Amino acid sequence: MLSLFSFSDMDLDEGNLNIPYADKMVHFTFYLVFSFLGCLFVRERTKGLWTLGKTMGVIVAVAISYGIVIEVLQYALTEDRMAEFGDVISNSLGAFAGIGLVRWLFSKEKPLKWKF
Repeated sequence: MLSLFSFSDMDLDEGNLNIPYADKMVHFTFYLVFSFLGCLFVRERTKGLWTLGKTMGVIVAVAISYGIVIEVLQYALTEDRMAEFGDVISNSLGAFAGIGLVRWLFSKEKPLKWKF
């Protein structure tokens, strides 16, 4: 739960590297990986009994819900962390990109041993 941890007391040398919206890119990337691996995990655990569509729907709903809950908890429980609507948008876009990647990798043109 590093999302609720305060980093304000740590001496982090930021240097001269200043990337605009870097935190949004991190959110996007985390949720892309989250949803991609989540789909693979659920398909493996259900041994393919869930359709790919059902799996992607559940995973994207879980990822977006988790992102919203974390933002609400940051707002409610921490003093130096702030909830941002932009983070929720980045999380959601990353989750949709992750399931899009799954859909592309497991498309009918390139099946990878999973039935649809």
